[in-house]
Amino acid sequence: MDRVTKLAPQKAVVIFSKSSCFMCHTIKRLFYELGVSPAIHELDEDSRGREMEWALMRLGFSPSVPAVFIGGKLVGSTNEVMTLHLNGSLIPMLKDAGAIWL
Repeated sequence: MDRVTKLAPQKAVVIFSKSSCFMCHTIKRLFYELGVSPAIHELDEDSRGREMEWALMRLGFSPSVPAVFIGGKLVGSTNEVMTLHLNGSLIPMLKDAGAIWL
């Protein structure tokens, strides 16, 4: 849990992902298309990835990825991020976190 809580606030947008996860790819692409340069932690490529995956599951993620943090705060997974995007809340949230300057 310590590793997740230390990594989450290190950048305006932090995504915990797995390189083989389609929904992770979709979320990363969304942020790139919005002009965001997120910190991405691929759990399947990290030596402590399994530990971080368990920590994310303890936070309520099932499946464990993608897990998105904006401004150091837990936003959620694919459903939450897409809901924010569709209702117009995601871009203001990204601006407030300093992830974009539109």
